[in-house]
Amino acid sequence: MYEIEREHVEEIKAKFEHLVTSMKLEAKAGRQAELAQLTAAPDLWNDSARARGLLQEQNALQLLVGAYRALQQQVAGLLDFVALAAQEKDASVAEDITRDMAALERAYQQFEVARTLSGELDGNNAYLAIHAGAGGTEACDWASMLLRMYMRWCERHDLKVALIDFLDGEGAGYKSATLHITGKYAFGYLKAERGVHRLVRISPFDSNKRRHTSFASADVIAEVNDDIDIEINDKDLRIDTYRSSGAGGQHVNVTDSAVRITHLPTGTVVSCQNERSQIKNRGTAMKMLRAKLYQLEIEAREKKAAQQYENKQKIEWGSQIRSYVLHPYTMVKDVRTNIETSNAAAVLDGEIDAFIEAYLRATATSD
Repeated sequence: MYEIEREHVEEIKAKFEHLVTSMKLEAKAGRQAELAQLTAAPDLWNDSARARGLLQEQNALQLLVGAYRALQQQVAGLLDFVALAAQEKDASVAEDITRDMAALERAYQQFEVARTLSGELDGNNAYLAIHAGAGGTEACDWASMLLRMYMRWCERHDLKVALIDFLDGEGAGYKSATLHITGKYAFGYLKAERGVHRLVRISPFDSNKRRHTSFASADVIAEVNDDIDIEINDKDLRIDTYRSSGAGGQHVNVTDSAVRITHLPTGTVVSCQNERSQIKNRGTAMKMLRAKLYQLEIEAREKKAAQQYENKQKIEWGSQIRSYVLHPYTMVKDVRTNIETSNAAAVLDGEIDAFIEAYLRATATSD
C-alpha cells in the first residue's frame, strides 16, 4: 500500500536534489545570510548604487532560497507521512496523501519557475506595449482583448496597472497601448509574453460572419532605476507635444500635455499621455526611454554571448509565440513550448500562468 505514492515523492525528491546541486543552493543560502548582515549595516546608503545592488541580490535570493527551504520541508514531511501510513496500513488518509501529492507537484513547479527569476532586471516593474497588426478594426479589437487579458492577469497577481499611453483604433479597440505594471517580478514573468499573438475567430465586424485572422504584438521592457548608467544627450532627442487622444468628456486634455520623445540615434520612440501635466508626462516618457535603451544594451550583450545559449530557443521580437483559435474550435497553443488548452475563455480572462511558467522553465539556464 502507498508504494506508488512513495516512489512518486522519491522521484520529485531526486529531481529537486539534482537542481539543488546544480544551482549550488546551499552556497546561495550562505550568501543570503551574508547579505542580511551587509544590508543591515548603518553605512549601507553611503554608496546608493552598491546598496541598490545588494538589495536587488537579496530580494532575488529570498525568493529562491525561501522556495528551496519550503520545498525541502514539504518533500521530507510527505515522505514521512506516506511511510507512516504504509507502516500502519491506514487507508483512511488516502485522500490526504493525494491532496498533498498534488500540492507537492505544484510547489516543485513553482520552485522551477522561481529559479528562473534571478536575472538582473527580473525583479523590476515593467512596461508592456501592445501594437495592433495589419487588419484595421479587427486587429485593433484584438489588441484591446490582449490588453484586457494582461490587466486581468495583473489583478490575479496583485500587480498595479496604469494605462499610460494609447492610440484609439478606428471604430474599435486600440492601434497601440502601453501599460505600466508595478509589483514584484513584473518583468521577470511578463518577459515571456514578448512576440506576436495570433487570433482566429468569426469576426463580429463582418456582416457575412466570415472567419478572420488577426495579429497583435506585445513588447515588454523592464523599468530601470535612475542610477543605471545610460547616457542620453539632449541633442539626440526630438520632443513633440500633442493633445491626448482620449474619448473626451471630463477627462479630455484641453492643452497639449501629451509627450512623444524620439531618440534619433536608435529611432526609439516613447510617449505618455495619462497625466494632465506635460512635465509629468515628459518625466514618465524619459523613464521609458531609459528603460528601452537599457534593454537594447542588454540585447546587444546577449548577442555577443549567444554561443553560450546555442541550444536554447531565443524568442526575438516579431516572432509568433501563441495562437488563439475561437472558431471552428477553441484552443490556445504556445508554439514555443507546445503548451495548449481548449479553455480559451479562461486564457483571455487572464489565466496565462501555464504558458508563462512553461516558457520560463524551458529557457532557464543553470548557474
